[in-house]
Amino acid sequence: MGLLHHAQYLVYFEQGRTELLRQQGISYRDLEDAGYFLVVVAAQVKYRRPAYYDDLLTLRTMLQRLTNVRIEHRYELYRDGELLAEGATTLACLDRAGKPQALPGVLRPQG
Repeated sequence: MGLLHHAQYLVYFEQGRTELLRQQGISYRDLEDAGYFLVVVAAQVKYRRPAYYDDLLTLRTMLQRLTNVRIEHRYELYRDGELLAEGATTLACLDRAGKPQALPGVLRPQG
């Protein structure tokens, strides 16, 4: 059908989170090497218009909320300025044993 598979949107959201961290000088690998694992505990996608193979898409990723152990993001996916999908994810910070732990200071706002 030429449509982008619905699961691909979540992959794009992950790429958006990765790039948002990278812009702050942080990498997922460094967090995991330090014993902080950010795992998706909730995900939501609202599909408004279809995306097609080979579309040039723009993803907007926003930090929505930060708590002691969770990060919430919002996403908007566009093609030529038209909103195709929007979504949200909640990530929890876990330790190596899979137990919740406080986010590292580097992820918390300073001030």
